[in-house]
Amino acid sequence: MKKYFAYIKAACLCAGLFLGATSCTDYLDKSEESDIAETEPYKNFTNFQGFVEVLYSNIPLFEKGYWTNSFNWGDDEVISANINYHMVYKIDQGDFWGWQKEFDGWGTGWLDRGAFDPYFNPSNGEIRFHKGLWPCAWWGIRQCNMGLANLDKLTDATPEQRKAIEGQLLFFRGWFHFMLMQYFGGLPYIDEVMNANGQLARPRLSYHECADKAAEDFRRAADLLPIDWDKTSLSVITNGNNQRRINKVMALAYLGKNYLWAASPLMNKESTGSVSYNREYAQKAADAFGELLGLVESGATQYQLVSYDKIGEVFYSYGQNGRMAGSTELIFRGPEWDPWQNTRYGLALQYVPKYYSHPVDGGGNILSPCANYVDFYGMANGLPITDPDSGWDKTHPWKDRDPRFYNDIVFDGCLITDNYQCAVPNIELFTGGSARDVNTASRTGYSLKKFLHPTCNGFDDGWGWSPQFTISLSYMRLADVYLMYAEAAAQASGSPSGKAGGCPLSALDAVNKIRERAGVEGVNAKFTGSLDSFMSELRRERAVELSYEGHRFNDLRRWLLLTSPEYANKTCVEFTRSGEFDPKHPENNAVSGYHEEVIVARNYTDKHYWLPLKKSDCNISADFKQNPGW
Repeated sequence: MKKYFAYIKAACLCAGLFLGATSCTDYLDKSEESDIAETEPYKNFTNFQGFVEVLYSNIPLFEKGYWTNSFNWGDDEVISANINYHMVYKIDQGDFWGWQKEFDGWGTGWLDRGAFDPYFNPSNGEIRFHKGLWPCAWWGIRQCNMGLANLDKLTDATPEQRKAIEGQLLFFRGWFHFMLMQYFGGLPYIDEVMNANGQLARPRLSYHECADKAAEDFRRAADLLPIDWDKTSLSVITNGNNQRRINKVMALAYLGKNYLWAASPLMNKESTGSVSYNREYAQKAADAFGELLGLVESGATQYQLVSYDKIGEVFYSYGQNGRMAGSTELIFRGPEWDPWQNTRYGLALQYVPKYYSHPVDGGGNILSPCANYVDFYGMANGLPITDPDSGWDKTHPWKDRDPRFYNDIVFDGCLITDNYQCAVPNIELFTGGSARDVNTASRTGYSLKKFLHPTCNGFDDGWGWSPQFTISLSYMRLADVYLMYAEAAAQASGSPSGKAGGCPLSALDAVNKIRERAGVEGVNAKFTGSLDSFMSELRRERAVELSYEGHRFNDLRRWLLLTSPEYANKTCVEFTRSGEFDPKHPENNAVSGYHEEVIVARNYTDKHYWLPLKKSDCNISADFKQNPGW
């Protein structure tokens, strides 16, 4: 656990610097009056909240931590054929060691990025390069434990302020542990301030044991925290700027997610040997989500689903001076350090084929939606395209599809720009088309526009100096909560009609609420007669609604589907245009020879369900065992 211990020791040192500990005086050139008393950071709400604020800056940005970023590692997208250093490429090759910075010379992975720096300091330059989950989590856990151990020093505070401090610390301790657990399995659950000079070894717990401890932290946090900081005495100074502060809704959301993950087949197998859902944990998840959605449905929170005509506001802002996206649907995300540049010169360019991109910066790393994943987008009538009653026709593959298909996916013939300088305003994604270069354009016959403003191309220059365009993705949004509730309630009860106390919605109602928002017909009756058939539609719904937001890899893993060929392979679509081409209504255009071809075959085994731990860490203690197969 060498690196693991190093992060804890680094946290001790950083905390020592923060507190002005005398052990650091040999290394600091400072005057005596600059010493800070050990009680100073904790003595009142303002100071203690400043101590807590550092935790917010240690939430890594998974989507914008590098110049270009890959965070969809399931069957959802594929990177340019000439790129071999991004994490998505390494995942495709089965090289899961790539998450570790020792095996990632470019720094493109978000789990263990760069030279760790726990404190936000603009003088460090591109601070986002220094925020990886592995170091941030271990440091953050220690910061939480230090705060909790010093709560008795908070003497100048109201009861409400004390609860807010404790609630935030408990939430972050649970969150950092949960984020690590979902990738690595059961780990030591650190709930005390460990002595960096003593024995730091702790045995790995089972996944369920870890989940139980995280649940205690999330539950306690939910009981302590307010729903909306702006409606309390806590917001005297920060009123109107508390949207991202940890609250009761966030704590309940992660309490439910923590339990649902523990209930899932992969995690249940790790703890009990059973590959089915654990109904006990599913019920706990349903109860947590039910409590949350009961509040939302009654209007008791500041959260609600965004109308679909404004769905772009969930993912980006345009011409709003770098405003963070999310609107009323955002539950939890990290901070922004440099929102515009990270979007303009990094994330946005990954989705635009070179011809339509910026003339200087475009065409570097293109991420294309896999054809097999786009197939999950069904028809407007709510049926999957594989259903014989859906009406899908491979001679008109883009016609009458789920409205989210038209919002998210660029398909052949879509109008990219009406700027007269563009010779090919309607994109050519047919076989041999101008936008089918495997290195600089689409590798699959599709491009992604879910996170892009319509003017984001090199001809309209909608991502220029003005107006400002900023993409901000989240770890969790409200639509995800509805779908997780549906899964938990269905699995707990064994039926699509299952529901949890406190929530007026059944599992089926929750899925249909998301579909109704998007203008799609509800789950067809042929999929509501059994739990298995309902789950097939629920999994498809998660794939569509949460597409390309970083969820798919963990969903496939926890469902024990990662090794199945239908989810392991990545395909492109091949076809030619047929008949008269309609540039104004490309969805009605006909094609011929439509078929899919495998372009990446991922050969996974059971070991790929968990990421490998660092060898240096495992060599320190016999109790810190490596994951199976690695």
